[in-house]
Amino acid sequence: MKTICYLLASTGLAVSLNSAAVAQDAATVAFLMPDQASTRYEEHDYPGFKAEMEKLCPSCTVIYQNANADVALQQQQFNSVIAQGAKVVVLDPVDSAAAAALVEIAHSQDVKVIAYDRPIPDKPADYYVSFDNEGIGRAIAQSLVDHLKATGVAEGSGVLQINGSPTDAAAGLIRDGIDSALDASGYKTLAEFDTPDWAPPKAQEWAAGQITRFGDQIKGIVAANDGTGGGAIAALKAAGVKPVPPVTGNDATIAALQLIISGDQYNTISKPSEIVAAAAANVAVKLIKGETPEATHKLYETPSQLFTPAVVTAENIKAEIFDKKINTPEEICTGEYAEGCRKLGIIN
Repeated sequence: MKTICYLLASTGLAVSLNSAAVAQDAATVAFLMPDQASTRYEEHDYPGFKAEMEKLCPSCTVIYQNANADVALQQQQFNSVIAQGAKVVVLDPVDSAAAAALVEIAHSQDVKVIAYDRPIPDKPADYYVSFDNEGIGRAIAQSLVDHLKATGVAEGSGVLQINGSPTDAAAGLIRDGIDSALDASGYKTLAEFDTPDWAPPKAQEWAAGQITRFGDQIKGIVAANDGTGGGAIAALKAAGVKPVPPVTGNDATIAALQLIISGDQYNTISKPSEIVAAAAANVAVKLIKGETPEATHKLYETPSQLFTPAVVTAENIKAEIFDKKINTPEEICTGEYAEGCRKLGIIN
């Protein structure tokens, strides 16, 4: 009888362990993105995350939601995916401060949170994966400063600074990087703006006002991403400014790459979102399995993995974008941009 009981207990334990393994294999993971002002989330981040999850955990369910810059909507989405059984939530917060409460909700229900792209300073998530945002800000601003000096723009000349959303902690890191480069540059920041929701029309409206205010004192514009940079370029063109002073960007969107080819935008940052998305998927699967993901950094008391991106200008766009097959000439060198592509050796 003792032997039978032992066998039954052992069988029960085996069934229990097997069920746990199946539960891990069939786990639900949520991928919650912040807005649609940038096309990157639908075109790069989510496809990259989904593809890596399908390789690492084919039986896992991935739920994707985009909050469209609405804090309340993101909270509803967060609560919804937890109710649907998500064991890991990859969260790119609309509002980094408000996201602290979401981390608390998740942890109270034994759900893991991976902060994605934008950190959550006030409440440590289980992991943070991103490009080095402060490094990005410093790189785009220093690239512009070097260009201004190389083209003979005198020290003491003025630049505009267009930051990202005031509710985005990553935007704050980018701003800190920009500040570090500009403060040591010898150039003067004429005016500075935090762009609500990273919205290009708001950046354009602000830039238009500064063009009226400062006119040809503006020798360059440091914009924190391609959307805000594109807004600034639109304002310059609408005001008839010629030549357009150099404008920075970040994200290497198709529109920004075309503006660089046409000579209207000076730089951007090539940071294929699929890299960070794949890293987030790897961390998610390790958390599902109860493993501790390795970290290369610690930011806001959160184990982190930060990737270093590349600055792209007309001088290296062929090598960084086309030779690395991040984008194809067919995508970028259309219509009016074909001639610029030929001049840069991108197409024959």
